[in-house]
This record gives sequence, C-alpha cells and structure tokens, in this order.
Amino acid sequence: MYGWIWRHLPGNAWVRAFLSLVLILAVVYVLFQYVFPWAEPLLPFNDVTVDNQ
Repeated sequence: MYGWIWRHLPGNAWVRAFLSLVLILAVVYVLFQYVFPWAEPLLPFNDVTVDNQ
C-alpha cells in the first residue's frame, strides 16, 4: 500500500516525502476530529465502575 502511494506521488524524493507527511497529518486530523468522536460512544471502555471498599 505504501509503495503504491509512493509511486503515484509526483516529484522527486523530497517532494514525495513532504507530500507523504502532509497525507499522514491529514489522516491523523480526520481520525481525531471525526472518526474517534463518532466511535467513542460505541466502545465499552467508558463503562468503568469503581466500588468503594
């Protein structure tokens, strides 16, 4: 997958590296802004109870 993306990016190695960094940052942004908040209520990790003993 990464090789396919690398081969299809334009420019020399420096331009490709910069574009790869921009793509990674865009994916991380989309995950944190849209995907994780949408999926958070569906996950059971917030159903934690602690009893006082």
